[in-house]
Amino acid sequence: MRLTFLGTGTSCGVPVIGCQCEVCQSTDPRDKRTRCSALVETDETRLLIDCGPDFRQQILPQPFRKIDGILITHAHYDHMGGMDDIRPYCQFGAINVYADPTACKGMLEMLPYCFAEHRYPGVPAIGLHEILPHEPLHIGDIEIVPFVVMHSKLPILGYRFGKLTYITDMKTINEGEIRYLEGTELLVVNALRFDKPHHAHQLVDDAIAFARRVGAKQTYLIHSCHDIGRHEVVNHKLPSDIQLAFDGQTVIF
Repeated sequence: MRLTFLGTGTSCGVPVIGCQCEVCQSTDPRDKRTRCSALVETDETRLLIDCGPDFRQQILPQPFRKIDGILITHAHYDHMGGMDDIRPYCQFGAINVYADPTACKGMLEMLPYCFAEHRYPGVPAIGLHEILPHEPLHIGDIEIVPFVVMHSKLPILGYRFGKLTYITDMKTINEGEIRYLEGTELLVVNALRFDKPHHAHQLVDDAIAFARRVGAKQTYLIHSCHDIGRHEVVNHKLPSDIQLAFDGQTVIF
């Protein structure tokens, strides 16, 4: 199975418009962080996690082949604002999108023209499916188990793919959800920056502590803002089993 980080940044992306900090002015491509999204693929199946406003530029370098399903973590614009750009993939058939009831409602409100009785020719063909935490679903040869984390007071979905666990926008997690993470070897989890606490996102130290609690062998940090620092510098600060992910990075597991 293959994981590709399409985007690893926060809702503003990096560089931040108008910012002159060393991260935003960096020429290192690893310091260019588009909004969070990822591909999980086997030879037979291709899944997209979130589809933010940078989806078009993120997917252009990737091989053009069918997307078998889109898994939405939550209904914020930086995680599903690029849904209209899935149109080219509809030549393979309708795109099945999976989300919890709140995110499904948000999708209907954001893209009403895709679900109208008389749709305008050429709009994305979306099959919208409500999913619930802890109920496994199978797409192609991949089993997915959704679970809940808290984004401030908003329950959102994380996803488990065998030994891979993918979490974004988490601030806390309820104790009862931890059992769904047992056996995780590859953990992807959000880490906004090193200091200055945020009401809805965890910091780097929180992410490290969480990785230790889960017992992951390897952890990749995502959803990081420009305040975290330059990629090269950050990875020198982190433990060897924890790395800051970068856009376009691929991991085989």
